[in-house]
Amino acid sequence: MPPAVYIVGLGIFTQGTSEFMLSGLLPGMAADLGVSIPDAGLLISAFAIGMVVGAPLLAVATLSWPRRTALVSLQAVFVVAHVIGALAPGYGVLFVTRVVSALAYAGYWGVAVATAVALVPPAAKGKAVAIVAGGLTLATVVGVPAGTLLSQYSSWRAAFWAVAAATVVSLVCTLLVVPGGRGEAGRTSVKAELRGMARPQLWLSYAITAFTFGAVIVTFSYLAPLLTDVSGVSEGWVPAVLALFGVGGMVGLVIGGRTAEVRPLRTLGLGLGALALFSVLLALTARSTVVVIGLVFLLGLVGYVTNPALQSRVFTLAPAAPTLTGATNTAAFNVGNTVAPLIGGLTIDAGLGYASVAWVGAALATAGAAAVLWAARLERAERGAVTEPRERTRVAA
Repeated sequence: MPPAVYIVGLGIFTQGTSEFMLSGLLPGMAADLGVSIPDAGLLISAFAIGMVVGAPLLAVATLSWPRRTALVSLQAVFVVAHVIGALAPGYGVLFVTRVVSALAYAGYWGVAVATAVALVPPAAKGKAVAIVAGGLTLATVVGVPAGTLLSQYSSWRAAFWAVAAATVVSLVCTLLVVPGGRGEAGRTSVKAELRGMARPQLWLSYAITAFTFGAVIVTFSYLAPLLTDVSGVSEGWVPAVLALFGVGGMVGLVIGGRTAEVRPLRTLGLGLGALALFSVLLALTARSTVVVIGLVFLLGLVGYVTNPALQSRVFTLAPAAPTLTGATNTAAFNVGNTVAPLIGGLTIDAGLGYASVAWVGAALATAGAAAVLWAARLERAERGAVTEPRERTRVAA
């Protein structure tokens, strides 16, 4: 595997830490900024909104740029936004910096996946995507718990400074390792990429992505207060439990990376079914500390086992649109990342408690599983439509 694939995965790790670390920072941020925990949770949705808008727009805007130039420029914007966020005097400024950070990160995701896919042969595309996506899983294993721990010993602002510093390191590595020059510029026009995306199955795949990630993130977003206020986990152990979620995610990513190319829809269907089941169990057993800790690991595993299939399948469905396809899939991830925490916050505000977010996750996972069944039916119909003319030709001959 080319070293550049691992470097763009490093960029996803540093920036992805910021995407998810708020789940462990919410209590401290809410107290410091003078807002409720659900209001602080809107900062997660603000980041997701920036991702939804930024992914396709920045993919188009940077399509003709050399990929290294695009990656470095987007990382630089991300760093500046985090420095301002760390110095933010109040909630409003911080909210804006989250949106700007997300815009840059969204653009980076689209270019990073397209870069990784372009650097490897077709048989290795799924593995390359899994490595890049592994940066995000590593963020939940190492980055999120580290940010939570840092905030407990210092403040949430220290976590923002740490993310900015780590992203600078990633930026330098990108300059040194990722191929540059005009030869690495986008290889298709905007029109060609748009034509490549005109397939219904592709858009159904985006819906599956949104449902799947929404089902994962709605519980994870409020996991810290659920652990401390409902499950009886002491605040000092929260980083360890969050790391356990990430360990499960890493195991799931390894499994999913091996099955994504061979049986993508089966991987998605089984993963979503298990995600719905474990979410229901979490909602029912939220007051049992031991059971909840075990379920946190399992939720990470089944949530991330789907990730390689979600990421690589869109490139199979639209091979002529590598940049815009990946960027739109990033937007789909963040539709789930936007809507799901909002719904979770509404259930908490309605007095249903932190455990209610697991019911939301179960409902989203069930909807995603239904969409996978629909996709499988369409795929069988497409294969039948291709096979039938061949059979007629053989009969005529």
